[in-house]
Amino acid sequence: MTNQPESIRFDYNNMMSVYVGAKEGFTDKDLDAVKPLAAEAFNFVKKNRGTGMMGWTELPYNQKDVVKDIIFTAKKIRRSFDAFVVLGIGGSALGPMAVFQALCHMRHNELPKSKRKAPKFYVEDNVDPERMSSLLDILDLDKTMFNVITKSGSTSETMSQYLIIMDLLKRRYGDKASEHIIATTDAVSGSLIKIAKKENIKTFYIPAGVGGRFSELCPVGLLPAAVLGIDIKELLKGAAFMDRACRKADIRSNMALASAVTQYIAMQRGKNISVMMPYADSLRLISDWYAQLWAESLGKAENIKGEKVYVGQTPVKALGVTDQHSQVQLYTEGPFDKVVTFIGVDRYRAEVKISEGCEDFPSVNFLCGHTLNELIASEMAATEYALTKNNRLNRRITLPEVNAHTIGQLMMFFMLETAYAGAMLGIDAYNQPGVEEGKNATYALLGRAGYEAKAAELNARPEKNPKYIIEAQ
Repeated sequence: MTNQPESIRFDYNNMMSVYVGAKEGFTDKDLDAVKPLAAEAFNFVKKNRGTGMMGWTELPYNQKDVVKDIIFTAKKIRRSFDAFVVLGIGGSALGPMAVFQALCHMRHNELPKSKRKAPKFYVEDNVDPERMSSLLDILDLDKTMFNVITKSGSTSETMSQYLIIMDLLKRRYGDKASEHIIATTDAVSGSLIKIAKKENIKTFYIPAGVGGRFSELCPVGLLPAAVLGIDIKELLKGAAFMDRACRKADIRSNMALASAVTQYIAMQRGKNISVMMPYADSLRLISDWYAQLWAESLGKAENIKGEKVYVGQTPVKALGVTDQHSQVQLYTEGPFDKVVTFIGVDRYRAEVKISEGCEDFPSVNFLCGHTLNELIASEMAATEYALTKNNRLNRRITLPEVNAHTIGQLMMFFMLETAYAGAMLGIDAYNQPGVEEGKNATYALLGRAGYEAKAAELNARPEKNPKYIIEAQ
């Protein structure tokens, strides 16, 4: 008989009027009023599982052979290479970075190889020329494996990096350049799959129904995680655990649906900012991953009927306790336009005692005999109390411990919450027309064939007026 895995918890007491006051808080009647809409959203997600761009819902269940290949490939990489570099942007970078931060040693790249037992890890998710130059200064190409990730195969940032790296590899290794690079892309369409076949590059495939911001639980995230020695089977088991736990239509037993409902009501009341504030450095980059998931999925001008709605909630990244000293003043006394979501941890993976000393200074000595674990937990409780006392909406997600299983749970929780929220808002949570506009403008500015009309549109812009440009003298 196996033990039941420990589950993350979602606490929305401080969204309710009994805690934050009648003016800002919700009542049970408010929750009941949106039950029909929540039921529709639940049924929409249930009906469309595994179809269209909802292929991500099945990732915990349908990758047995892929996972086997990934684990085999990862072992070979760990034996032969001392650095693993992801070339990607958006979902191709944020997920791998978040899981790395959560599940690897926080000083991973600084550890001697004997202790880290995995390659150093780098994610190049920008095209700042100084950044690329500095990376190349520290890499030993003989000991570096690159992983180029783009579903479309035409992402300008990623493919520019690929061109630079492949040129270096070919000049160094000739026909054996492909031994230092792996592609993760669409199996059928796009430029990268064609390039990979031409160059004989080992390739993993992003399932057709999985968009970038929902892709961490497919080879996009699983390969880097496996290379780092993370148990990707446990990651997927955690996601499956959460998915099964959210198969109920009742908002009082489906935590992802309850989370979506509380955010939906908040948005309807003008709470247009969602602050994610984990109290664990290991979870710091979960906020970055969540920011893309929430912003790109819900920020839409039109609903599925084509009506102008201009919906969405701006995600803001914060870190406890760091940002108690930079942002919390605004959250406790500024505009009533935010929902703050705390992420706490029951058991940290280390305990550090605060040493004795400063006996003549009671304002310092009171800390002695406690631990940093107690301090960070108290800081979160205190910040939560301050927000609640000032009638500010806040919620808490708690992980029993940060491990592969709970991170899988957490990521699936946020993806399901996003799917439910999108359905409640009546928008397509899987397209990104605003992003596409910027991509197309970039193509036009760089002279890509087929974008002449967009180039003409850009060239027709009014010239900037020097009157509104100030130069320091």
